[in-house]
Amino acid sequence: YLFFMFEVFIFYVWFVFMFGLFSKFYEGGLMSQYVKSWKQGESVFWRGPFGGFPYRPNQYGELFMLTSGTGLAPMLPIIQHITENENDETFVTLVGCFRTFESIYMKTLLQDQSQFWNIRTFYVLSQELSLENLPWSYQKNTHLGRINENLLRSIMNTCRRQPFVLICGSVSFTNDMERYLKAIGLKEESYFVF
Repeated sequence: YLFFMFEVFIFYVWFVFMFGLFSKFYEGGLMSQYVKSWKQGESVFWRGPFGGFPYRPNQYGELFMLTSGTGLAPMLPIIQHITENENDETFVTLVGCFRTFESIYMKTLLQDQSQFWNIRTFYVLSQELSLENLPWSYQKNTHLGRINENLLRSIMNTCRRQPFVLICGSVSFTNDMERYLKAIGLKEESYFVF
């Protein structure tokens, strides 16, 4: 477990710096404040991660991943770990919530991973005006507006096995998802929050 959690953390750091995600700092965010204080050429040491998700192959029938923005980062190594292990038959349904089509991180990687028999990706775009503006390959698995309890229930009802839910996003996103999951009938032991 520890090795995998470390792998997830290293990927997250790589993802953040390779794609310049820290050009957006969150007011009051502890990590944002720390990163803003860095000087070019300075060495940085980390301990952690803390609160990592200990995944084992075939531990769950299906992982249902709810992400918002950069909350996608810890999900990608888990998906890649599943697709790289031919003995892992875990299904994955990823629901990525973004503002616009252009703001979807790692589009190509997500599309590539969705080609596997056990991986599905849905997008919820809160500020996109029309599905017609999207490439046709994204249109059928994209919803416009904000994710809500009804949409979440609808997508969850398409799961092929009993899902275990992973949530990563802003505090408000996480609170909303937990509230919706409880309204749907999931208990706290049925989901994990990063």
